[in-house]
Amino acid sequence: MKLDVLNKLTEPMSKTAKMPVLFLGHGSPMNAIEENEFVTGFRNIAKGIPKPNAILCVSAHWETKGTFVTAMQNPPTIHDFGGFPKELFAVQYPAPGSPDLAKETKTLITKTEIVLDDKWGLDHGAWSVIKHLYPNADIPVIQMSIDYSQSPQYHYELAQQIKSLREKGVLIIGSGNMVHNLGMVEWKRLNETFGYDWAIEANEKMKKFILSGDHKQLINFRSQGKAFDLAIPTPEHYLPLLYSLALKDDKDDVSLFNDKAVAGSLTMTSVKIG
Repeated sequence: MKLDVLNKLTEPMSKTAKMPVLFLGHGSPMNAIEENEFVTGFRNIAKGIPKPNAILCVSAHWETKGTFVTAMQNPPTIHDFGGFPKELFAVQYPAPGSPDLAKETKTLITKTEIVLDDKWGLDHGAWSVIKHLYPNADIPVIQMSIDYSQSPQYHYELAQQIKSLREKGVLIIGSGNMVHNLGMVEWKRLNETFGYDWAIEANEKMKKFILSGDHKQLINFRSQGKAFDLAIPTPEHYLPLLYSLALKDDKDDVSLFNDKAVAGSLTMTSVKIG
């Protein structure tokens, strides 16, 4: 392990300038190995962010009963998908973990008992996008799970309890998709940028609420009508957005990137806060 990485793992988390927060529309796992405009967008956004001391990622692909945080020194790369080329299964993202950050996260959260986990690792919601931001895998990464038994309001309030990590050099990333309906995906047009009317309607409303800071409407997404119901048939890809938004301060700028629909029923729209 490189000496500078080892130093980061052993240093206490000290106060830094406030880090931004990201929500990344991760889309297909193939984005991990393809060259396209969305991958370019991930790389470009990283250029404007100070190099983090560590990353905490909330991924759509780790749902649990209760809330868990990965706490191992060397998290494995999890290939949690099927039916893709062997080249994708060959990808490894050997970023170190951060047991210290996991413990600090557990200490900060009082809303529930955080379980320190040594079995999960980095799923594709994390590594398929983080590898484009930091291809050298030299920044410690931990994941926090999504408790599938809890309400959107609960997730928003839980996320607010880790806001102080932004001032300790931690880049917090929510990884999902604002519009995510796999049952209606045009699989033969997976690489085409187009969206059904309902997908565009839902995405536009979401963006309006994000940019105006109206988080209440986004928390209460089940009261937003049919377009939202089609866009969010199950909440796991949407909830990471609420984790990211909950970390916003009043003075933070908010901007959008990768703002396109693909395959009819997915949007890659991503958010930078701060």
